[in-house]
Amino acid sequence: MPSPTQVVALLKAQNIRHVRLYDADRAMLRALANTGIRVTVSVPNEQLLGIGQSNATAANWVARNVIAHVPATNITAIAVGSEILTTLPNAAPVLVSALKFIHSALVASNLDGQIKVSTPQSSSIILDSFPPSQAFFNRSWDPVMVPLLKFLQSTGSYFMLNVYPYYDYMQSNGVIPLDYALFRPLPPNKEAVDANTLLHYTNVFDAIVDAAYFSMSYLNFTKIPIFVTESGWPSKGDSSEPDATLDNANTYNSNLIRHVLNNTGTPKHPRIVVSTYIYELYNEDLRPGPVSEKNWGLFDASGMPVYTLHLTGAGTLLANDTTNQTFCVAKEGADPKMLQAALDWACGPGKVDCSFLLQGQPCYEPDNVVAHSTYAFNAYFQKMAKSPGTCDFKGAATITTSDPSHDSCIFPGSAGRNGTFPNTTSLAPSSNSSTSGCHSIYFYGAGSVTTSVIIGVLLMSVVCL
Repeated sequence: MPSPTQVVALLKAQNIRHVRLYDADRAMLRALANTGIRVTVSVPNEQLLGIGQSNATAANWVARNVIAHVPATNITAIAVGSEILTTLPNAAPVLVSALKFIHSALVASNLDGQIKVSTPQSSSIILDSFPPSQAFFNRSWDPVMVPLLKFLQSTGSYFMLNVYPYYDYMQSNGVIPLDYALFRPLPPNKEAVDANTLLHYTNVFDAIVDAAYFSMSYLNFTKIPIFVTESGWPSKGDSSEPDATLDNANTYNSNLIRHVLNNTGTPKHPRIVVSTYIYELYNEDLRPGPVSEKNWGLFDASGMPVYTLHLTGAGTLLANDTTNQTFCVAKEGADPKMLQAALDWACGPGKVDCSFLLQGQPCYEPDNVVAHSTYAFNAYFQKMAKSPGTCDFKGAATITTSDPSHDSCIFPGSAGRNGTFPNTTSLAPSSNSSTSGCHSIYFYGAGSVTTSVIIGVLLMSVVCL
């Protein structure tokens, strides 16, 4: 698997400016030195009990894993444990103590203004999450949650939340539509409406984040911003996970990035950015469990993109110069009548040049509605600059990274058309970038935490990759 220097080379090549480590691996932190990459380090769950029971142990941890590396390594946050309330409940009584001890060590070293301290929580601690206005934290955790929120508020930190619409979709038994989980455009009558606030929700991600905001307000905390420390979609699954696919992973993460970088915010807090880390940088081939558990990565072990992410008008994300391709094709098993109607629309009102489909032209063969509609769908998708919602055709189309060109029939958007690709763009803007149209103050920095945009990646410890 990649060495720390290889990992950092990949981060730099892709202009990834934010990374979260699941631990504080020394070799990884040394490799990140002098790169400017903003790093969140983590206290592993197995170390939490010791740190939460001893101020000296916490101070030693900070000395070894933070002070020894700054300022060369740009550490900007510490995530204390991961989903402690749901995965390691016996450590919950010392969780807030651990945060306080670590923060005290930062204060003693005059680093508390630069480095925030928080702890990632699973969204499963939120009960009755829809409608969001009625959501509340599991009351059995109030003895931990209330002092935790007091700590976050008093230190100007943020509430770290792991948000996985994939699991909400999988566990909903068909109640949650796939399009709603994937950020795909919904007609107004399909949007979820909170009857108490009349806020409209077009995706699961926003609904979960707002449920957390309402849960905090239920406990009288209204000024703590939410930072999503994990979100993503698996690109492969077993027979029981038919929606863990390359296309769905591509769609979710592309739309998530677009959603964050557009400063969209949520219905409850519009224009207040929910900075987000994507889970995760690399696939984990040796990870136990279902096939999907091994396939959340954006890259494989060799550093090749598992799929290509796109932002409309901004080039390609997470790709080298030879992988800037996505296409819109007819969905497998789609109703031929739907395909024909969509084909007629694309070649008519959609103003697609369908002359290549005429008899004697390069894309006439094979002469069937699937092949012809695939060409027309893709031509429209490319013409519309791959904008969200332009590869749908009432559910008859889907996005793929496989070039459907064949023989002399070269599809629009294929390298075979002109042999060139647009320049790649970064996964997150640099601190002086205006790519997203947002302020250059980052979520981690001093000052307002609501004016920044962060899209980062999670990176497992190099020894666990």
